[in-house]
Amino acid sequence: MAYRFLLESREETIAVVTLNRPERRNALSLGLMLELTGWLEKTGQDSTVHAIILRAAGPAFCAGHDLSEMRAGAVQDYRQLFEVCTDLMARLQSIPQPVIAEVQGVATAAGCQLVAACDLAIAADTASFATPGVKIGLFCTTPMVALTRAIGRKRAMEMLLTGKPIDAATAAEWGLVNRAVPAAGLAQAVRDVAAQIASASSFTVGLGKQAFYTQIDLDQPKAYAYAKEVMTMNSMAPDAREGIAAFLDKRPACWNGR
Repeated sequence: MAYRFLLESREETIAVVTLNRPERRNALSLGLMLELTGWLEKTGQDSTVHAIILRAAGPAFCAGHDLSEMRAGAVQDYRQLFEVCTDLMARLQSIPQPVIAEVQGVATAAGCQLVAACDLAIAADTASFATPGVKIGLFCTTPMVALTRAIGRKRAMEMLLTGKPIDAATAAEWGLVNRAVPAAGLAQAVRDVAAQIASASSFTVGLGKQAFYTQIDLDQPKAYAYAKEVMTMNSMAPDAREGIAAFLDKRPACWNGR
């Protein structure tokens, strides 16, 4: 289908989706969020896609919500906007393929949330991150959900209360992104990680991603109880048996996605 606010492409088993509102710093308009959620739902059902790269056109990664849509709205308008945004963030983590954010520029407010919600993120060393809503009277309450889970309470509160941006090196140190790399090497660094993920069994990766997000908020006894059942069932899967046999036979594995 044709998209108004997105570009899509394929690099073998890696799907690439690009936020394409550079003139608005890729702000998350309602239309863009609906398109991206729909694209993720469609792509998540495509068994030929093993990893996803989320990138952005222009100098900014994402400037958060489109404030031009938020001037003097009614309560139902705001509720719809934040429900759609929440659905988008949840969709990133519910699909089986890992989503890697390729952050080339500034990511603020809901844009920072978007980075935090992705499974992995690699940033150019020139990128920056902020949750500056407090400065305009609109606290970044929904962004703080993903942000707090990524970097912890004290660091998240500092970003939320001050609105002060952090650079890419700090974002990597705090765990908001996996690493910061020279801007010229960003695309290749992201694709190297995506290719490594895509080389594994798509069944195993999808199972592991689902298990990760299920156990992460459980207490330790419940997490172990859940994880041992998942691993038991994983052990019975054809790809697990093939992978073990290939390792013991010292040969490449031949995955079938089951």
